[in-house]
Amino acid sequence: MLSTTTALFRPPAPPPPPLQSPSTPRSSPVRILASPPPPPALTSLPVRMPGLPPPPPPAPNSCPSRPAPPPPPPPPPPLASTSSPARPAAPSPCQLHASTSSPARPVAPPPPPPPTLSTIGSSAPTPPPLPGATSTPFPPPPPPPCSSSNQLSAPPPPPPSFSKDNGSIAPPPAPPGGNAKLPAMRGRGPAPPSGPMSRSLQSGQAASRRSNLKPLHWVKVTRAMQGSLWEESQKTDEASKAPVFDMSELEHLFSAVLPSSEGKRSDKSGSRASGSKPEKIHLIDLRRANNCGIMLTKVKMPLPDLMSAILTLDDTVLDADQVENLIKFTPTKEEAELLKGYKGDKQVLGECEQFFMELMKLPRVDSKLRVFLFKIQFPSQVSDLKRSLNIVNSSAEEIRGSAKLKRIMQTILSLGNALNQGTARGSAVGFRLDSLLKLSDTRARNNKMTLMHYLSKVLSEKLPELLDFPKDLASLELAAKIQLKSLAEEMQAINKGLEKVEQELTTSENDGPVSEIFRKTLKDFLSGAEAEVRSLTSLYSNVGRNADALALYFGEDPARCPFEQVVITLQNFVRLFARSHDENCKQLDLEKKKAQKEAEAEKTKKEPEKAQKEAEAKKTKEPGNDKAKHNNSIKELDISLQSPAQTAKVGLGKKS
Repeated sequence: MLSTTTALFRPPAPPPPPLQSPSTPRSSPVRILASPPPPPALTSLPVRMPGLPPPPPPAPNSCPSRPAPPPPPPPPPPLASTSSPARPAAPSPCQLHASTSSPARPVAPPPPPPPTLSTIGSSAPTPPPLPGATSTPFPPPPPPPCSSSNQLSAPPPPPPSFSKDNGSIAPPPAPPGGNAKLPAMRGRGPAPPSGPMSRSLQSGQAASRRSNLKPLHWVKVTRAMQGSLWEESQKTDEASKAPVFDMSELEHLFSAVLPSSEGKRSDKSGSRASGSKPEKIHLIDLRRANNCGIMLTKVKMPLPDLMSAILTLDDTVLDADQVENLIKFTPTKEEAELLKGYKGDKQVLGECEQFFMELMKLPRVDSKLRVFLFKIQFPSQVSDLKRSLNIVNSSAEEIRGSAKLKRIMQTILSLGNALNQGTARGSAVGFRLDSLLKLSDTRARNNKMTLMHYLSKVLSEKLPELLDFPKDLASLELAAKIQLKSLAEEMQAINKGLEKVEQELTTSENDGPVSEIFRKTLKDFLSGAEAEVRSLTSLYSNVGRNADALALYFGEDPARCPFEQVVITLQNFVRLFARSHDENCKQLDLEKKKAQKEAEAEKTKKEPEKAQKEAEAKKTKEPGNDKAKHNNSIKELDISLQSPAQTAKVGLGKKS
């Protein structure tokens, strides 16, 4: 029988790990009490009555209360008895509860101590074993519950506790008073861990297995936004309510490595599996990486050759569209930092990641690509701008130099003064340019003709040499499509591009040998481009002066009636005049055809009457001829009716 062992400890201090004798066999586990967090200091433990089993856990509100114990002294080091073969004297939980209660109200237990290595894998932190506890081949039978009269009775069996030493489950306790040995139960290991320490273990295991699983390409949120569901999840600790995933099932379903059993179904498949390439590592967003791969397939060039073409500004290898796509897929600051932090094998990276790393080798690669694009587009930009400026100059000179247009404007002025005679609008010395379009709005009384039609009719009858005045304005249609504002923007873009070329040329001097060919090529381009831009600037200034002079030619303010409005108004006037002239010509043709048809109809109507009159006149001219013919026919009939003798007489008489 064990003597009473006094265990004193301070509540705030973490419990010391249990000591176990080295002679304790593996099959005889030391029973560790699975109980709530440790209570306050214990002053003493009662002596277990001889011949009785250890006390059971207390029933609710069944243990007597005792006065609060005095402050405990410092705890002595825990002792482990290895020589006593007797079973351990486990204190009754009712006694532990009694030592922490007071006559008035129970004292609240202190917070549980932090978990130690000895508590990892258990469902809750356990207090240290009592000194003097020894290992036994099986746990002791449960003692009877205590009561207020200190009488012990048989309690219900306590729940089994788990041992970390041998990974087996302790057998249920024997009935009271029974001393028969029970065989140790083996088989299942400890229950899965839970709580914060278990979650840390699971996260550690997941991190160790991360390389074997296929990654989920998501965009990670590192800081929960206020009011979002992620912030609410952190407050309510939703992660603890998440289900525990079966890692073996995840590895089976989402393994990044093909199992050897699946790869050896046949000799052909086995050889293919043994020679398969390792899976690529993707650090860039999957959608952006796919688009980058599509762009690289259009370039159809190895990365070293591509980098060489960029450094040499070789526009025979790369065109403007390809360089524009390269600019779209230059790595951002975040992507560059992500790739700089990668320390693994670069050969296993994806195509987009390898391309980004090659671009990152060039200092200011984005600036170099934009300079390259400007160099490619510069000749066409200068040519297009120069052509547009020349069209503006030509149209302005043609309009101001057209004598026919000038005479037509004077004719319109005379026509307007004739209509407005005697009114405030009469006796005008000129008119606004947009008044030309109002000629089509003024209609005649019959609504079949406008003043524009009348102008065309007058010019056709009296001044036909002015009808072809649109031929003097050959550049008018092209000039109407040009906006001086757009020309100014193009000129500004060329000047800014030239400035960026100069800046990059100056900055690249510090790049070293990597940009040596780049600097030389860019310097040669810059010298020729500056001369082109100077000539273009002079032409642009001349165009501005001619545009203002054109508005002044028609008596307009250049600020109120700019070049675009002048040419568009003249273009619409030319179109309306040509349409009116065509309509007049068509109307004249219709009138001629109508008169011709009427003449033909009149002629056709008179022909039957004339024929009838001619027939009647012919009959009146030959009346005797018809009567003589009638008499001759009667005589011939009489001769045929006479007898042959008479006929012979008549014949002899004629002979005589």
